[in-house]
Amino acid sequence: MTGAPADVRDLLLSRIRDVPDHPQPGVVFKDITPLLADPAAFTALTEALSELCVRHGATKVVGLEARGFILAAPVAIRAGLGFIPVRKAGKLPGATLSQAYDLEYGSAEIEVHAEDLDPGDRVMVIDDVLATGGTAGAAAELIRRGGAEVAGVAVLMELGFLGGRGKLEPVLRGAPLEALLAL
Repeated sequence: MTGAPADVRDLLLSRIRDVPDHPQPGVVFKDITPLLADPAAFTALTEALSELCVRHGATKVVGLEARGFILAAPVAIRAGLGFIPVRKAGKLPGATLSQAYDLEYGSAEIEVHAEDLDPGDRVMVIDDVLATGGTAGAAAELIRRGGAEVAGVAVLMELGFLGGRGKLEPVLRGAPLEALLAL
């Protein structure tokens, strides 16, 4: 895990708001909307994530629905890479690859357009939070099934107490997992 430089980490942390009891009692939701509303913080985040893409030799960036879209699109532009949305099942038109995965309570499915991935692509997966690792792991499987290589996974924050890193690392098969903030 790389982590962000102390000044960037402090800026990012100062713009993440804790919302107690959301979406259910006992959960503390990490709200990134104040960070997104602050141009300096959003720029610092975009720069840090784009540097990780370049460092790991990514040729494309995948953003996971929905907050991952907000982060990954400007990162792709900044790093000079293509952007690929990974959507919830049934949202993309045309031919897709789909991958089911388990959630803490139930299961879900994500999809990507198969033609957006090419052999030789090195794809960085970007999202806001690494929680249990299910969505990022499913995205890695989709990338490989599309013929591309996983360059790594980069997230704004990792919720370490949920154990997502341990579940995700075997799926990554040696590709790096980078979290700017470990909470």
